[in-house]
Amino acid sequence: MAYKELLSLGSVKRSFLFLQGVSTPFFSKLADYLQSEGHTVHRINFNAGDWVYWFPRKAINFRGKAEELSSFIEDIWLTHGITDQILFGDSRRVHRAAVDRAELFGVRTHVFEEGYFRPHWVTLERDGVNGHSRLPRDPEWFREAYLRLPPERPAPQTFYATFRRRAAYDVIYHAAGMYNPIFYPGYETHALHPAPQEYAGYLWRFAREPGWKKKEAVYLRELVQSKRPFFLLPLQLNSDAQIRCHSRFQCMSDVIDEVMYSFAKHSLPDQLLLIKNHPLDYGFVDYEGLVRRRARDYGLEGRVHFIQTGFLEYILKYAQGQVVVNSTSGIVSLQMGCPTFAMADPVYNLPGLTQSAPLDDFWQNPQPPDADFFHAFRETLMYTTQINGGFYSAEGIALAVKNAGKVLNADMSPLEQVL
Repeated sequence: MAYKELLSLGSVKRSFLFLQGVSTPFFSKLADYLQSEGHTVHRINFNAGDWVYWFPRKAINFRGKAEELSSFIEDIWLTHGITDQILFGDSRRVHRAAVDRAELFGVRTHVFEEGYFRPHWVTLERDGVNGHSRLPRDPEWFREAYLRLPPERPAPQTFYATFRRRAAYDVIYHAAGMYNPIFYPGYETHALHPAPQEYAGYLWRFAREPGWKKKEAVYLRELVQSKRPFFLLPLQLNSDAQIRCHSRFQCMSDVIDEVMYSFAKHSLPDQLLLIKNHPLDYGFVDYEGLVRRRARDYGLEGRVHFIQTGFLEYILKYAQGQVVVNSTSGIVSLQMGCPTFAMADPVYNLPGLTQSAPLDDFWQNPQPPDADFFHAFRETLMYTTQINGGFYSAEGIALAVKNAGKVLNADMSPLEQVL
């Protein structure tokens, strides 16, 4: 009898392979749950941080070079009869070989990522997330799928996760990395910059943030009171896979240049462009200086403003529209009924939600999203891809383990149930 037929009968337990996870104990807790359900669990540690958050559980250590990884993983699939693999972030270099070839070996892939909706959700999809998602890009499918959802869907539980706890998890993970040259000599990080450089950038940012907040709160209040029309461009991190792997841009500097050029050529004279930095940007790029230079180049002096802080929802409440690449900020603006233009192809880039016309037309003719369609989209996306829980607090992790465990234990994912 074929493996898929056995699964449908519920007559077999699975063999799960854990690859690299988020820098917290989430994967180890999830593995414990799956083992308690009778499944077999295996793990590959790629670096010392992986080892720290998996210890004292047994694991297979990969100490080779990147070009050896594909055959290494395939050997594990065959040797241990792997039926499913679990990973965080399908665009990491250590994961691409596993994701691309899994189906050929009959291995199902389950991908975790930060939630499309935040802060009380994480994403769990089969085969890929974001640009690799299996979600149809058909508005009618979302409308029809919404009608097939279970009528009773439990309300999400809320929890609190401090930035201090998240930072502590990250520091522990990267502090262990000092042993990588000894125990994992072939490991190559997916990060753009070494962790100590990023931490130094964060400290610089946090030291200046109180001054920014005070000054920029005054500016935003005066902007709103002036009733002058403005658009928002929220920046993403250059290190984000959404930019590096799921967009046509090399970095956010390219995005700024393209948006400002279009704004200069096609916006109305009384309109303003507000460019907001990412709250976790570590300051390696002088975006404020870049914006100032491009404003001079394109004749936009006095019409483009750069800010470091500010509540996104407050700004969007008064904005004429928002331009994003593929940030989850786009979902926030759609939820608030704010016209949204996506420069890449996120899961929410659908006719009736985001602007279909070119960017050059957006400035003078921003179209709000269809509220009824967004409701159907949101409810369907939540049911098929979102898990109530979090990665960065004990309560959030426990909740995510419980709810993700239900999905992983089932024969079909929520998306497969409504496809």
